Amino acid sequence: MIQKILIANRGEIACRVIKTAKKLGIKTVAVYSDADRNALHVEMADEAVHIGPAPSNQSYIVIDKILDAIRQTGADAVHPGYGFLSENAAFAEALEKAGVTFIGPPVGAIQAMGDKITSKKLAAEAGVSTVPGHMGLIADADEAVKISDQIGYPVMIKASAGGGGKGMRIAWNDEEAREGFQSSKNEAKNSFGDDRIFIEKFVTEPRHIEIQVLGDKHGNTLYLGERECSIQRRNQKVIEEAPSPFLDAATRKAMGEQAVALAKAVGYHSAGTVEFIVDGKENKFYFLEMNTRLQVEHPVTELVTGLDLVEQMIRVAAGEKLSFGQDDVKLNGWAIESRLYAEDPYRNFLPSIGRLSRYHPPEEGERPDGTVVRNDTGVFEGGEISMYYDPMIAKLCTWAPGEGDTARLAAIKAMGKALNSFEVEGIGHNLPFLSAVMGQERFRSGKITTAYIAEEFKDGFAGVAPDTATEHLLAAFAAVAHYRRESRATQISGTLGNHPRKLGRDWVVAIGEIRHAVTLRSEPTETIVQFATGESLRIDTTWQPGQTLAHILVDGDPTIIKVDLKGPAIRLRMHGIDVTARIRSPRVAALAKLMPEKLPPDTSKMLLCPMPGVITGVAVKEGETVEAGQALATVEAMKMENILKAERRGTVKKIVVKPGQSLAVDELIMEFEG
Repeated sequence: MIQKILIANRGEIACRVIKTAKKLGIKTVAVYSDADRNALHVEMADEAVHIGPAPSNQSYIVIDKILDAIRQTGADAVHPGYGFLSENAAFAEALEKAGVTFIGPPVGAIQAMGDKITSKKLAAEAGVSTVPGHMGLIADADEAVKISDQIGYPVMIKASAGGGGKGMRIAWNDEEAREGFQSSKNEAKNSFGDDRIFIEKFVTEPRHIEIQVLGDKHGNTLYLGERECSIQRRNQKVIEEAPSPFLDAATRKAMGEQAVALAKAVGYHSAGTVEFIVDGKENKFYFLEMNTRLQVEHPVTELVTGLDLVEQMIRVAAGEKLSFGQDDVKLNGWAIESRLYAEDPYRNFLPSIGRLSRYHPPEEGERPDGTVVRNDTGVFEGGEISMYYDPMIAKLCTWAPGEGDTARLAAIKAMGKALNSFEVEGIGHNLPFLSAVMGQERFRSGKITTAYIAEEFKDGFAGVAPDTATEHLLAAFAAVAHYRRESRATQISGTLGNHPRKLGRDWVVAIGEIRHAVTLRSEPTETIVQFATGESLRIDTTWQPGQTLAHILVDGDPTIIKVDLKGPAIRLRMHGIDVTARIRSPRVAALAKLMPEKLPPDTSKMLLCPMPGVITGVAVKEGETVEAGQALATVEAMKMENILKAERRGTVKKIVVKPGQSLAVDELIMEFEG
């Protein structure tokens, strides 16, 4: 058996591998860059080796530095995780020459499937359905435009060595094809060291469904069901589930058998994933790519199959046969995964960096209703989110027993509760967005495509507006919270005492422009909030000022509210809703309405950096007249390239940055006139 595993990765996936290795009694070695010196995976491993500066091209993807760490520690095996060197054939080959076990597939399979152009040709030869496209190499942007015209728009421009949404663009016309080709090429070079690009037809109502395969070195290859990964933003998966709400048993079997046929065609062993684009209209599926590594979303497969995929990879690498056959693989219950990203949904999901001033995930394990919560993470409270790596903070998963829609809805409900109790402060993050999706009827119905986010959030994400019932709930709790805060000085406990205490019409709870006059009175174990409209709510909670999470019963129904006492105001968050309540007397409320509104400064003639990142290019010159939609500058952040465009016609007055310069959020890039 393997004695010591070096994990050639970082973050949550490194922590994930370490957990299974410890379970198997195997020693572990972490590697870390300057930015990760105090990272969680470094703390969890038995040993740790420093491998260089923060940029991954100077540390995590430098093969010689990983080999040197292996020599220093005597590790006899390497798990690459995902990304970085996980699908680098040269790395796997170097390990083989050094006599170190690679916990992954053979070099030949990585070479064949890691190159998306070659993989599509092999898939076609193996009888796997493929998407129409141009599989040859593309020399420049002019050729990319010509090929796109021949295929017919829309097209998908993709990096041959890509993955994780990097080096991918959808083009709907010649201009986007030209622009997308160059951006994809740049991202591919920076992320994978390989800037080859290919183009294929983009299916307009696609679902992204992938098949998990697992093979050993003795010729046994199985498929472990599918994962639905259609909820994506910029080709980056956000929410995944297993099984898919779309597939029937016959289609699942057909896709699984094709995936196995492809794996066998390249002599595959270890865990791998065959990705398909499924046409939601015609129920046809097309081979997209094969990822010769562990996928980010593997936990949902583990939850519905009961298998530990990392353990299986280790056992296969050690030469063991699979201990089960295809007929033994059963899909039990339903699992959902939500990717928690350091991306601010209120700023068009731009990357956010900084220190996690608060990080309290929900407790893992089984709940009284039989559902299960799992959280794969690589961060901790007080840790820092860096600009150098992928923005993922955690993968929150829920599982529910049962079958079909009943199990799926139970898993979604469990996810909603888990997201609602997940506390993250200090950075922008997508928790409210994830909560919003869980509450949408379209998602709950399973009628989703890869265009879901673009279609459902056409104008971006501005939070969820509370309905009348929820607004009353928030107003009622705000009144209770305010009373307890005001009573703190007199040491009044969680109840309101033996005598009714009134706010009455002398108090107004304002949420936005809506005001609620309320009266509070106590019962033996509850607080009754009476609205001037006649409605009343019973609030039962042990919450006290200083607590950031309030578990409450509203007329007997449980719910969770995140509470932030911001001076005289109270910020309340739940299910993607984010409101601030202010409690005043009628006189003060009337005066507050007369206060002038503080307007933000005018930045209409400035281009500000929307995220912390590095300027990789400036596309205009001082004195140049630009048109709306014209590219102005390019910013790279968290391994993604972002093109900043002009919002309106104008003339460039002054450019204050240069390529290679690092900028903070809202730092000035250029000024305009006219």
